[in-house]
Amino acid sequence: MTHYIYLVRHGEHQDAEYGLEDGPLSPRGVRQAGLLADRLSGVPFDAVWHSPLLRATETAKILAERMPAIDPQPHALLFDCVPTGMCEDTPSVFEPFFGGITEEEIEAGQAQMGDAVNEFLVRKAGDVHELLITHNFVISWFVREVLGAEEWRWLTLNQANCGLTILAQKKGRPWSLVSHNDIAHLPYELRTGLPENPPV
Repeated sequence: MTHYIYLVRHGEHQDAEYGLEDGPLSPRGVRQAGLLADRLSGVPFDAVWHSPLLRATETAKILAERMPAIDPQPHALLFDCVPTGMCEDTPSVFEPFFGGITEEEIEAGQAQMGDAVNEFLVRKAGDVHELLITHNFVISWFVREVLGAEEWRWLTLNQANCGLTILAQKKGRPWSLVSHNDIAHLPYELRTGLPENPPV
């Protein structure tokens, strides 16, 4: 009996290239979401949750159109956020990233991800399959949490648009990372959202 959590970053959105925070999916993002739906079509999902932001909502809608058995629901704990500020051990190279982020935003992100871990990384009885459509930093925090890595390590983890990360917990065992940022379902030209696009 295993509890699986499938973590997906939303598809590329139209305003990403202009530096805006949210917007509808780009044509490329629509294609990414469609291919992701094909990839996940055989999974017997018990629940599908998504960030309330538009780019995640539209990604969930495309999946639901192709996978009529699912009924995606918005969840406030999956909003985009910054989980921590600079920690004592955070390399100084990350200081510029935090320059435009307020203490209030960091405190809100810490509280949100603390609640999200308590909400989702909880063992459930039987075989369970849950899909969370969310954001890069949220997924990075979940992965860091499962690996027991230092807090600042979420800054070193990146997910492509519609990349797939899978966490699992068997009864009596700790959570494990099954796969991270799997993009095998995306052709090279649709692999967006990463600092560097891998060659294969």
